[in-house]
Amino acid sequence: MTTDGMRRFRLIDRETDYLLPPSVQDWLPESHLARYVVDVVEGLDLSAIEGAYAGRGSDAYHPARLLSLLIYGYATGSHSSRKIERATYDSLAFRFIACDQHPDHDTLANFRRRFGKEFAAVFVQVLQLARENQLSRFGTVSLDGTKIHANASRHSALSYGHAQRLEAQLKAEVQEMLALAEAADQSTVPDGVSLPEEIKRREDRLAAIARAKAVIEGPRRARTGRVSGQTGQARSEAKGYRQEARRQAAQATTGRSARRRSGQSDR
Repeated sequence: MTTDGMRRFRLIDRETDYLLPPSVQDWLPESHLARYVVDVVEGLDLSAIEGAYAGRGSDAYHPARLLSLLIYGYATGSHSSRKIERATYDSLAFRFIACDQHPDHDTLANFRRRFGKEFAAVFVQVLQLARENQLSRFGTVSLDGTKIHANASRHSALSYGHAQRLEAQLKAEVQEMLALAEAADQSTVPDGVSLPEEIKRREDRLAAIARAKAVIEGPRRARTGRVSGQTGQARSEAKGYRQEARRQAAQATTGRSARRRSGQSDR
């Protein structure tokens, strides 16, 4: 970066510690979807899942936390358990849901597989509650029934038949997202960018960046030097041409003057 005394920018400072520990409640605006997901899921009756999931160690994650992470992730397009795990580090929304903890991808994937039926039911219930709260979209999921070819009248929108069709649509979308999640977790192709081990430390990373810049800029500087030399030679040649032209012009002018004087003396 360059500095300029005429410009004033806010300081880039990643080193100063907070005077007080930040609260996760300060990370997201009140209207954020992640807050809504947490409020809805933690208000549901999850006793059946809690009873079955308990007894696997005192450090087990609460099912509400895992459900919220998976539901928010799938609804916003993150179907891979590895991607969701990584998001608990680098996404404020996921960090908020996870309470700044980091369930690993195996925990997330195994939980979904073990409680697939219950998870799907909870997901559909969350979507239905969101629709009742007048949300037209839930992440990437449409809640206004636009995929259903039904009578567009207000009466039809409130009819029992329409509600059934909408519930069937939501269930189908949840199953589709579960299938995408399973496919993503089965894939061996990396779903994101991770740094090589040798440049994870900042000092090594800065040194590697400097070396890469030198490699990239080396040929360009060499070309610039050659062009600069060629340009200097061209300027020198042009200057010589101009001097020669002026010399020849001066000789021609002198010759004409001499011939005029000679003609006048003959008369």
